[in-house]
Amino acid sequence: MTRSIPRVRDGSLQEQRAEDTSTDTISIGTAEWYSWLEQHHAFTFETPSTTFTARKEQRPGGWYWYAYRRMRGKLHSFYLGKSVDLTLERLSATADLFERAGEALVDMTPQLKRVSSDQSVQVQPTSILTFPTTSAAAEQHKEPEPVPTHRLPVPLTPLIGREQDAASTVALLRCPEIRLLTLTGPGGVGKTRLGLEVAARLLPDFADGVSFVSLAAIREPDLVLPTLAQAFELKETAGWLPLEQLKAFLRDKHQLLLLDNFEQVNTAAPLLVELLQACPELKLLLTSRLRLRISGEYVFPVHPLAVPDLKHLSEDETLLEYAAVALFVQRAQAIKPDFQLTAGNARTLAEICLHLDGLPLALELAAARIKLLPPQTLLARLSHRLQVLTGGVQDAPVRQQTLRNTLAWSYDLLSTEEQRLFRWLSVFVGGFTLEAAEVVCQTGQEDGEHSSSVLEGIASLLDKSLVQQTERDGEAPRFIMLETLREYGLERLAMNGEEEATRQAHAAYYLRLAEEAEQNMLGVAQAVWLERLEREHDNVRAALRWSLEQGEAGHSMELALRLGGALREFWIFHGHYSEGRTFLERALAGSHGVVASVRAKALKTAIWLALNMGELDLVEALCMESLALSRELDDKAGIADALTGLGHLAMDRGYLDAACSLMEEAVSLTREMGDKWRVASGIHDLAWVRLERGEYVRARAMYEECLVAFRELGDKVGTAASLYQLAVVLFLSLGDQERVGLLLEESLALGKETGSQGEDPLWSSLAGQLALQQGDAAQARSLLEVSVALFKKMGDRRHTDRSITSLARVEAVQSNHAAARALYEESLALCREVDFLGIASALEGLAGVVAAQGELDWAARLWGAAEAQREARRTPLPPVYLADYRRSVAAARTQLGERAFATAWSEGRMMSLEQVLAAKGTAEIPVFISWEQSSIPQVHMPPTTPSGLTPREMDVLRLLAQGLTSAQIAEQLVIGVVTVNFHVRSIYSKLGVSSRSTATRYALEHNLV
Repeated sequence: MTRSIPRVRDGSLQEQRAEDTSTDTISIGTAEWYSWLEQHHAFTFETPSTTFTARKEQRPGGWYWYAYRRMRGKLHSFYLGKSVDLTLERLSATADLFERAGEALVDMTPQLKRVSSDQSVQVQPTSILTFPTTSAAAEQHKEPEPVPTHRLPVPLTPLIGREQDAASTVALLRCPEIRLLTLTGPGGVGKTRLGLEVAARLLPDFADGVSFVSLAAIREPDLVLPTLAQAFELKETAGWLPLEQLKAFLRDKHQLLLLDNFEQVNTAAPLLVELLQACPELKLLLTSRLRLRISGEYVFPVHPLAVPDLKHLSEDETLLEYAAVALFVQRAQAIKPDFQLTAGNARTLAEICLHLDGLPLALELAAARIKLLPPQTLLARLSHRLQVLTGGVQDAPVRQQTLRNTLAWSYDLLSTEEQRLFRWLSVFVGGFTLEAAEVVCQTGQEDGEHSSSVLEGIASLLDKSLVQQTERDGEAPRFIMLETLREYGLERLAMNGEEEATRQAHAAYYLRLAEEAEQNMLGVAQAVWLERLEREHDNVRAALRWSLEQGEAGHSMELALRLGGALREFWIFHGHYSEGRTFLERALAGSHGVVASVRAKALKTAIWLALNMGELDLVEALCMESLALSRELDDKAGIADALTGLGHLAMDRGYLDAACSLMEEAVSLTREMGDKWRVASGIHDLAWVRLERGEYVRARAMYEECLVAFRELGDKVGTAASLYQLAVVLFLSLGDQERVGLLLEESLALGKETGSQGEDPLWSSLAGQLALQQGDAAQARSLLEVSVALFKKMGDRRHTDRSITSLARVEAVQSNHAAARALYEESLALCREVDFLGIASALEGLAGVVAAQGELDWAARLWGAAEAQREARRTPLPPVYLADYRRSVAAARTQLGERAFATAWSEGRMMSLEQVLAAKGTAEIPVFISWEQSSIPQVHMPPTTPSGLTPREMDVLRLLAQGLTSAQIAEQLVIGVVTVNFHVRSIYSKLGVSSRSTATRYALEHNLV
């Protein structure tokens, strides 16, 4: 059981027993009281108006009692004496002194008043003074071995975000074996402020005090010891060196010495070792931008303050829990008292803190601008932070009055070689490997750099807190430079005329990396290379940006196009569609004169990015150019890619026969090449057409063939895609539903291994549909909302509409008709741009919703229009949705009446989409682009059927000629009986017949059966 600290009040000591809840009482001044004092080390003394804590502490000569109380944020102490001196009168007088001292502080009296005639008792604020000396007037109460008083600077602002750092540092210095601790970190990170807090907390631990010495004003190492001697008021003595004087003075002292800003006198560090060896009770706490590298040194890195993660920033998150935000707000309120963190400025403040790396000095300088610049304006100006972050407080050291001064202080302490390396390394964004640094620094300059010198230079910059190191298991160490330091380094790089050569070397390195990754993208190392590119994404972006700027400035665009061409799989697999699409649009626009093969490869990448973003007109233009260029180069792989792209375009526009023809030609070409991966990819694409056609058995066989091939090739992305598509086939066809879940899980796991962003929204979409099918609408909603959000974030409009349609089904099942209707209308608006095949599903869903709302006539028209769409595209309703569809249609037919329902249905079949939707004010959807108007090559309309029958009418006529009834035909074609009868009437009209028998004779004569 934990014992509480004993209390003294009303003349008695009250101590709780360890074994029960009762208390022992001892009267003050009795023999029992003094015996208790000899065995214990702490108690609290309470009066009606004051409370203080008494602690027994060891000093040279024995054990002594001190009284402590915190007043106005500072800890103050009285010397009480030995145990025999602790009478009730003395304790009461001490309480009275604390009370009067508190009043003096409230009155802002410059110095604490002496409020007792007892000259031996003095109040001492321990947050700014060492343990006190005592008056010689009362010899019996004289403190042992008086020491000189040395002040600690009193911070005027609270310490924010360093509670754990302060506690950890205090704990380290309390360890007997640690006598020299260095607080390291970059300029402006708050080392001095933390050091002062630690020193203040340790005041009670050191009998001879805690002293602070600033070394910022000196640059010569030889002046370190004289500066220390001066701080202790040690006068120069003939024949005595400063080191010997300090040894003699501090030899028996139990003291902590805080030395601030030791970095510029670092070579004096060995003298500190000598001092520690001669003074066994002395401990040193140093602040420095670099470690000392001497015996016995322990290092405590001081990192920037915690900043929010913008990628996972929720609206209700309490941003003030992040130390950087709390510091910024606190300092801003000192300038502008009415400044507040609000929902409107929360994200902007988070971005400001992130942009400034959480550096306290930078945050304080930025907050100082808040009266003039609102947060959003301030953030915009921070792209040039060194120009903005000026005008610090006048009483701060000059080096801390602007951010540039602080950084210049660190830079000027570097050797010439270290300065040059620092400048070169500033070209890296988001970190770098040792290999990257060596390559860039060796090729970026005329004289080059040996790898050994780069290694040694980085090690030195690490010691000086200008570079940080991170490590992950199984990976090479990675080095990071704070963005604030990078900006200063880039300034210096430009000033020294080294920027162009260094950026050229940087871009060349990441081009080589991208092309090497491309060569390994389809093998067993695929996941490793995708992860490596993602880790280097910021550097790749920097290389892309620079190469593009060079090309647009009149230089060759070849480097930019090569980079874009090599990053195809990375951009697609990791969902960076918009980024790649925007880059390639600019690069291709300025690529005149570039080698044709380089442009052709970049075109292939642009095609797939535009496809996923649903930019069909752009896809067509890119495919046409790519096809012509590939044929000119006799590039069979390029021809196959262009044909496949055209096939996808045809499918998205709803022309499945053309899509099938184009994709089959592409597969045939890749088979001639003997390219197993391209064959498997082509079959995978072709299977998608079969799936849309409702050929589930054939599609399943093709996906299983792809699965085997991708696994043999070690292509995890292709394997994951095949597993997913197999799950889709089984789900839509009402196949093995239990296996659907297993296939999905395996697909997602592989996608996670490769970091593929496309797997998450696809998985969520199908998993949501499966959950809805199994009756879990809540889970379905959650999954589908994630899917829609992720697809939109990626800019993948090609898949977004299907997820929106599925989410609308969830709303409809839960009778949220207004929400479902809005989602179906949103899906329809998207389908008319990127996915004509999805229109029928959206129309059917919308019809079900409006039927539930009582708009039965319109619902029938919508169903009729949807059926016409499916017939035109030859895309049957998947079996998984058939039962709900028939139930909804049957209910509407019953309520509206057979004749009225059939009439409305027939009208819907004959209406254009604009007509059927505009009747109720739904967003207008334009007429489909006719296939004849499209310039896609090698595509032809199906041959004209006898008497102008449509493909669906041909299907009906064949079954009619086989003797099937209307109900049997409806079952076979997965359409309604009303629709069958509509087709029969149309067939009779076109053939000029009036009976089943004559229609059958016509079919036989034309070899239709």
